[in-house]
Amino acid sequence: MGRFIKISATLTAALVMLLGSFAGIASVAAQDEEKPTITVGSKDFTESIILAEMVALLLEDNGFEVERQLNLGGTAVVHQALVNDEIDIYVEYTGTGLLAILGMELPGSGGTPAATPAGGAGAGATPAAAAGTGEVYQIVKSEYAEQFNLAWLQPWGFQNTYALAVTAETAEEYDLQSVSDLEGVAGELTFGATQEFLVRPDGLPGLEAAYGIEFGDAKGLDPGLTYSAVDSGDVDVISAFSTDGRIPALDLVVLEDDKSYFPPYYAAPVVRQDLLEQAPEVEEILNQLAGTIDSDTMADLNFQVDDGGVEPVDVARGYLVEQGLIEG
Repeated sequence: MGRFIKISATLTAALVMLLGSFAGIASVAAQDEEKPTITVGSKDFTESIILAEMVALLLEDNGFEVERQLNLGGTAVVHQALVNDEIDIYVEYTGTGLLAILGMELPGSGGTPAATPAGGAGAGATPAAAAGTGEVYQIVKSEYAEQFNLAWLQPWGFQNTYALAVTAETAEEYDLQSVSDLEGVAGELTFGATQEFLVRPDGLPGLEAAYGIEFGDAKGLDPGLTYSAVDSGDVDVISAFSTDGRIPALDLVVLEDDKSYFPPYYAAPVVRQDLLEQAPEVEEILNQLAGTIDSDTMADLNFQVDDGGVEPVDVARGYLVEQGLIEG
């Protein structure tokens, strides 16, 4: 009888352990099932695609299934996709959010961008992170939450503002150092930019009005062809991105924005609030990059794709591995 009791006790203990094991497996499976599939979007230029790949790779490394909707188009297209729940995340720029999406004016007197931190950086923040949490950032963060139920996460550190660029030969011929120097000669020059820049509020129309200039002609170009167009002489002046590695590679001259027309354009992920409520860890995962990418680094990453022929996903992966955020 005693032996039977011992055997029963042993079997019972084994059964409990087995059931516990199954329960643990079921619990892990349930947790995996609870993780939503996240759709990451991007605009139609190199930097946006690289940043989207960083988002996607970080999320995949943390167990999320990710769908990529990259190279969707310009700002309006990608923002509308986010609002319509067609994508869950993309990386936007503070100045673009303020002017192109919200249709608001720059804070500060005389339209001068306010880039001073407004209490959002906190003690111990890196200089890059602090700069990205200025007044413009605080405005877009608040307005996006109220108007669209979208959350701006922490800026990643670098600013990619618009800039006007010309070849060294054009700069010398017309004695160009600043945008104001175009006054009186712009009518002789052809301007090249994306179709979006030609019409957006913080693009060509506002620029010409602010500086009192008017180009002789304006051509809408594919983002990938803008730099080759100015280098070959098809256009004389282009709208460039300040973090584009092709600027130094082609020895282009960036004209000083001496009237501070362009606002701060700090890059940060914009996420559907519904997703953060379902998977709040997404915010912490993506905020690992807050304040870590400076403008020179971003320019180098862009150049690896545009001139080196490296795939954006490989450039993104290489940077994240280097930072110790994912395994190689």
